[in-house]
Amino acid sequence: MGMKRVLVGMMVLAGALTGTAYADCVLHYERIACVGKEAEAFKKCDGKAACDKAVKDATSKEACAAAALKACDNDRLDITKYKKMTADFAGKPLVGGFNAVGKADSSGGNFCAADRPDMNKCQ
Repeated sequence: MGMKRVLVGMMVLAGALTGTAYADCVLHYERIACVGKEAEAFKKCDGKAACDKAVKDATSKEACAAAALKACDNDRLDITKYKKMTADFAGKPLVGGFNAVGKADSSGGNFCAADRPDMNKCQ
């Protein structure tokens, strides 16, 4: 009987630890490069247009959403035309307020508005 309790206890603990792994905030970056600037624009995602990055210090949905909104900031105006930023917290998608192309959508998962002053400025 004692060994059975130990095994059950270990299974419960393993389940609890696995559950915390899903509490992470994951940001999904997707960049659209200015013409001819693809290599430089995609450098932050190892040469790809899209990638995922975990935000370890975002321990709530609100903190994860704030991190996604902050990640919309574009300081490379002549390199990155637009970013689409979505986020998951605890394995579930968060609502960002914009659709895939940045138009207002109350159920949209994108956090980046197309009409931001730091987007669509390629020269």
